Amino acid sequence: MLGMLLNEKECKEMAYVLRKELDEMLFDLSDQRLNHDIRQAIDKRYKTIFNMYARFAPQKELAKYVRSARYPQAEN
Repeated sequence: MLGMLLNEKECKEMAYVLRKELDEMLFDLSDQRLNHDIRQAIDKRYKTIFNMYARFAPQKELAKYVRSARYPQAEN
């Protein structure tokens, strides 16, 4: 496990970067043209980034990125 010390400005910037990455991955996961293997890789990465974002975001903000039926998860 690694640790990082971030000031308030850096914390906000990190949350912003993670939010943008989550948005992009949700967009990619909604693209039915992508094959199964790519969707699985994106889904795995989404879970990692989501867990990182959960350390920064308030619950209300985090709820926006919880996967729903609109963005079905890739099968394992």
